Amino acid sequence: MVASKESKLNIRPIYWDDYILIVDKPARLVVNRAESVKTRTLQDWLEEEGWVKQGEGDEVFAQRSGLAHRLDKDTSGVLLIGRTPAALEFLLAEFKERRVKKKYLALVHGSVPEEGVVDAPIQRNPFNRRRFTVFIGGRPAKTVYRLKKSFSYQGKWYSLVEVFPQTGRTHQVRVHFRYLGHPLVGDLFYSGRKRFQTTSGLTPRIFLHAASLTFRHPSSKKEVTFTSPLPPDLKAVLEKLSDN
Repeated sequence: MVASKESKLNIRPIYWDDYILIVDKPARLVVNRAESVKTRTLQDWLEEEGWVKQGEGDEVFAQRSGLAHRLDKDTSGVLLIGRTPAALEFLLAEFKERRVKKKYLALVHGSVPEEGVVDAPIQRNPFNRRRFTVFIGGRPAKTVYRLKKSFSYQGKWYSLVEVFPQTGRTHQVRVHFRYLGHPLVGDLFYSGRKRFQTTSGLTPRIFLHAASLTFRHPSSKKEVTFTSPLPPDLKAVLEKLSDN
C-alpha cells in the first residue's frame, strides 16, 4: 500500500504491506531509544502508531521494534522496517550479506574527482568516544561515490555527490569524506569548527540524505527500490549555490 498521511513527528510512511514499512525519516529525529535520549524517537513512534507491537515475537524483534537499520539524527531519507519477526530476520541477513543497495546525496567541501572509492577501516576514536575515525585494525569499510555537480560559492568550491556505501559503519560517509579531505558541509563533528563556521549560514544541518534503498522483499524475494526526494531545507541550499 502506498501511503499519503504524515505523523505529528513529520514521519512520512512511503509504503507498507503485511511485511515491511518504508518511511521518509525527517532530520533531527533520533531513530533508536537510549537512556541519553529524552525526546520521542522513531522507535517510539513505530510502537505508538501500531506499526509493530512491543514485545511481539522474538527478542531481537522486540529490542529493535522492527528497525532493519538506522540513520543518524541529522540524516533524512529512506528507512526500512520489518513488521514481523520473520521479515526483520530476513532483512537483517540481507544487510549483513551486503545485498542491500543504498544511495545517499551529500554536499562536501572542495572539488572531488568524477568518481572514487574509499576503502579504509573505521573504529571509534580512542580520544573521543563520540566520534569515529579511519584506523588500521578497525572494521572494514568501503564507500563508492560519483560526482553529480560542482559549485563555486563565495570563493570556495563544493561538490554534490552520490554516495554508495558498501558497508554500514556508524558515521561511515562522514568519516570517509573527512579522510579524503572533503568533509560534509554542515558537519561540525568531522569538518572542524573553523571550516564549519565558514558555511554556518549555508545549510541548517549536515547535508546528507538517504535518497534510495534497494533490497529483496522478504515475502516475494523480488528486488524493490524506494526513493525519497531531497527535502526542502537541502533543496534550498542547492538553489542558493546555483544562484550564486
